[in-house]
Amino acid sequence: MADRLPPPPKMGDPLPIAAAPEVLRFLARRRSASAVTLREPGPTAAELEDLIQIATRAPDHGKLSPWRFLVFQGEAKAAYAHALERIAARQDDPTCLPKLVKVKAPPLCVAVISSPKAAKIPEWEQRLSAGAVCVNLAYAAQAMGYGANWITDWYAYEPEALALLRLAPGERVAGFVMIGTAGEAPLERERPDPAALVSAWTP
Repeated sequence: MADRLPPPPKMGDPLPIAAAPEVLRFLARRRSASAVTLREPGPTAAELEDLIQIATRAPDHGKLSPWRFLVFQGEAKAAYAHALERIAARQDDPTCLPKLVKVKAPPLCVAVISSPKAAKIPEWEQRLSAGAVCVNLAYAAQAMGYGANWITDWYAYEPEALALLRLAPGERVAGFVMIGTAGEAPLERERPDPAALVSAWTP
């Protein structure tokens, strides 16, 4: 089990900015693990609690917490996958059914639900915050030593599959973060050339 996190700071506590070269090294080599390779053991209950705590420290304009979490484990996750299998069998796309291995294999699935609030903060920014939560969750799991993969796939959009999640009006799936022990080391993939993506604004 990973060491527990330090106690969360209290409102108004100073949080000095300090260099963290170990974080830069981690990010420079970060790589998602294939969801189909994720196996037991998954995070313990205490580790999952820590992961959720870290995930919620995402940028959140207006302090709205415009997201929530659905956790799938054990028999409940198996029941969810079985329900998706029945829905997949009725889809025109024959790849829907085999894609469900990404749900079945990992011991833990956390759905991050984008849940915008009525506020002055634009909905777009609230949706982006939910994406940042997904990133935090995936990165924190990997920093704990687990493999993680942020995915969506057809069941994040198909109406009947979404009904299983009992979403409120306006809610959407920001992502399913699959977590477990990686059965094999992920291989580096092609990355974009940063120079081709950067330009300087000029007046």
